[in-house]
Amino acid sequence: MDRLSKLEAQSIFILREAYREFKSKNLVMLWSIGKDSTVLLTLAQKAFFGHIPFPLLHIDTHYKIPEMIEYRNKLALKLGLDLIYGENKEILEKKLTFPDGNVDRITCCKYLKSDALKYTLSGEWPRYKLNHQTGQFEVWGNKEPFKGVIVGIRADEEGSRAKERYFSPRGEESEWSIAEQPPEIWNYFNTSFPPKTHIRIHPLLDWTELDIWEYIARENIEIVPLYFDRGNGKRYRSLGCYPCTQPVDSSAKNVQEIIQELKEGKFAKIAERAGREQDKEDGGTLETLRKEGYM
Repeated sequence: MDRLSKLEAQSIFILREAYREFKSKNLVMLWSIGKDSTVLLTLAQKAFFGHIPFPLLHIDTHYKIPEMIEYRNKLALKLGLDLIYGENKEILEKKLTFPDGNVDRITCCKYLKSDALKYTLSGEWPRYKLNHQTGQFEVWGNKEPFKGVIVGIRADEEGSRAKERYFSPRGEESEWSIAEQPPEIWNYFNTSFPPKTHIRIHPLLDWTELDIWEYIARENIEIVPLYFDRGNGKRYRSLGCYPCTQPVDSSAKNVQEIIQELKEGKFAKIAERAGREQDKEDGGTLETLRKEGYM
């Protein structure tokens, strides 16, 4: 079995373990629209024979690059995905955001991502579900808290994510205690947790950036075209909100050319999230935000 097949088998095993444990406690999978979580979407389809038996959740900051939202809605309708989104409506209406010039980048991320995720997971804030008949999102009446949350993060993506477990507990305020994470040996995952807390599940933890692109090529996965150079010598290596995400210098126009760049070491000394300005304000990692509940 080659490396990609081993990674695929391990991720599918973790997805099935998550479903076995959390199907009666409400399970959801985050979909950021990026390459990693879209690979995770494909793995979930494989794990459950084409039908994903839990909803996908996107946290909409309303500052995502517009093509990302177009791709999200188009693919959700094409694949028949059970898609919901959450948002921090109050902060957006009060314009307490970095693009409005009223808070710094870290605070903006906390409001629009961490807080929106926390209260969408708990069911305290409205959730909006895609109606496949109309193509529009409608308020979803389900307010039950999600106790299992599948996330497509990778250990090699940035420093704080390398400290995660496959099954990692979050506290009552979605906070993350690195020191108190349970050990994971012999594929034994601790899924017991106190009331009002939840478990984050990370099936892609062992994948690298190159693994992701080689798997996209092998499985012919449809991804948002922002990852490719479209004639200006620039492409996005990591996707986020447009006021805080910069493209990299690259002439790669397709998946194979991205794989070739990575194998040649073009970005060997450049962090994958180097284009994310909020990481720089957080001292080069996302650890502060992630300890407070960031995905």
